[in-house]
Amino acid sequence: MHTVDDGFRAFGLLIDINWERLIYPVAVLGGLMLGAYLGMALSQF
Repeated sequence: MHTVDDGFRAFGLLIDINWERLIYPVAVLGGLMLGAYLGMALSQF
Protein backbone atom coordinates (compact mmCIF):
# COMPACT_ATOMS: atom_id res chain seq x y z
CA MET A 1 0.00 0.00 0.00
CA HIS A 2 2.90 2.33 0.70
CA THR A 3 4.20 1.74 -2.81
CA VAL A 4 0.89 2.82 -4.35
CA ASP A 5 0.79 5.89 -2.10
CA ASP A 6 4.36 6.83 -3.02
CA GLY A 7 3.55 6.36 -6.70
CA PHE A 8 0.58 8.72 -6.49
CA ARG A 9 2.68 11.24 -4.62
CA ALA A 10 5.43 11.05 -7.26
CA PHE A 11 2.85 11.46 -10.05
CA GLY A 12 1.43 14.50 -8.28
CA LEU A 13 4.91 15.99 -8.00
CA LEU A 14 5.49 15.51 -11.73
CA ILE A 15 2.20 17.24 -12.48
CA ASP A 16 3.11 20.11 -10.15
CA ILE A 17 6.48 20.57 -11.81
CA ASN A 18 5.44 20.15 -15.46
CA TRP A 19 1.87 21.45 -15.56
CA GLU A 20 2.71 24.15 -18.10
CA ARG A 21 4.06 21.52 -20.49
CA LEU A 22 0.63 19.87 -20.46
CA ILE A 23 -1.16 23.12 -21.27
CA TYR A 24 0.75 23.88 -24.49
CA PRO A 25 -0.38 20.82 -26.50
CA VAL A 26 -3.95 21.31 -25.28
CA ALA A 27 -3.86 24.97 -26.36
CA VAL A 28 -2.41 24.06 -29.78
CA LEU A 29 -5.02 21.37 -30.36
CA GLY A 30 -7.78 23.69 -29.20
CA GLY A 31 -6.60 26.39 -31.59
CA LEU A 32 -6.45 23.95 -34.49
CA MET A 33 -9.92 22.66 -33.76
CA LEU A 34 -11.31 26.18 -33.46
CA GLY A 35 -9.66 27.16 -36.74
CA ALA A 36 -11.08 24.11 -38.49
CA TYR A 37 -14.54 24.82 -37.12
CA LEU A 38 -14.42 28.47 -38.19
CA GLY A 39 -13.05 27.51 -41.60
CA MET A 40 -15.88 25.07 -42.16
CA ALA A 41 -18.51 27.50 -40.88
CA LEU A 42 -17.29 30.42 -42.96
CA SER A 43 -16.80 28.40 -46.15
CA GLN A 44 -20.53 27.63 -46.31
CA PHE A 45 -21.43 31.27 -46.99
